[in-house]
Amino acid sequence: MKTRGFEVLTAFQNKGIQLPQRQTYGSAGYDLQAAEDVDVPSIWTLNFVRIFRMIRNGHPLTELDFAKADQVLKPIMVPTGLKAYFPEDEFLLIANRSSNSWKRYFTLANAIGVVDSDYYNNDDNEGALNVQIINFGVRTLHIKKGERIAQAMFIKTLRVDNDQPVDRQRKSGFGSTNGGADA
Repeated sequence: MKTRGFEVLTAFQNKGIQLPQRQTYGSAGYDLQAAEDVDVPSIWTLNFVRIFRMIRNGHPLTELDFAKADQVLKPIMVPTGLKAYFPEDEFLLIANRSSNSWKRYFTLANAIGVVDSDYYNNDDNEGALNVQIINFGVRTLHIKKGERIAQAMFIKTLRVDNDQPVDRQRKSGFGSTNGGADA
């Protein structure tokens, strides 16, 4: 009987995806690797600077300005080619590797990712684990397939007395339990 672990997504079968490993006996997290080459542009080379200047100088922004800013500041999703299974009383925490911000100038857009147990094998994307990245360095970040980009830790979930979750089934991934609003 399987308790917890990682599996390769159907779309990434036979593409050389390696299951995550802890790098030392004392490591808390399993290192997640990029499943393919991805370029992450610097926020400074995008139209971000123009929007920042307009805000700083007190210029009124139009709906078009807001729409452009939303596109510019959208994180880049880096696929891992993996999904994770684990018991209902656990979650998978995805965190940045400590060296990424210091040496590579990127961070996870959501600071940490929380993957719920019912995300596994969902109908929308099979439970694909992706890492949301923002590059705050001045150059485009070139992530190569196989590079370690984040770490994942299985964590026990504690429930409150008389816990009564909403009776709803997960349909997809990011922001799927927010009652239908866009996330």
